[in-house]
Amino acid sequence: MKTFVSLFSIIFILYSCSSVKVFNDYDSTVDFNKYSTFAFSKQEIEKINISDIDKKRILKSIEENMKSKGYSFSSNPDLIINISTKSREDIYINQTYNRFNYGWYGFPYDQNYRPYTRTTGLLYIDIIDSKNGSLIWNASGSGSLYSGRLSRDELISNFVNKVLESYPSQS
Repeated sequence: MKTFVSLFSIIFILYSCSSVKVFNDYDSTVDFNKYSTFAFSKQEIEKINISDIDKKRILKSIEENMKSKGYSFSSNPDLIINISTKSREDIYINQTYNRFNYGWYGFPYDQNYRPYTRTTGLLYIDIIDSKNGSLIWNASGSGSLYSGRLSRDELISNFVNKVLESYPSQS
């Protein structure tokens, strides 16, 4: 029984850590090795309707991630990074039964419905060739904006890292 509980706990922890769903796409004709520098699109970032604190967290996480992949920040970049965000409120209904217990089985006598909501965040990252203005890579991630275990900084950093996970590193 202990083995089953331990196995279930490990599976639950792994599942809850990977709560960001990511979809990405890229231009297969592009040689990513020719790029070495990046910058952010200030005009697009100013349009994002989130707090300045969260905006800084996202940009800092993207910058750290790109630097870890071998790219450097520049005022004359090869790549322009554009981000956008959205959120949505998902509504769920829990259905419960009150029962009269009789041995292993109970007889339902009352049915309750309890609604609850969960906010899901969406992060879109577009990477554009600064020379010709063409989109070469994009990704979107969606996941919960709440974690009882992580600080807001860690939550956003993990979110960004998951989204940028498939972006190629410098060779």
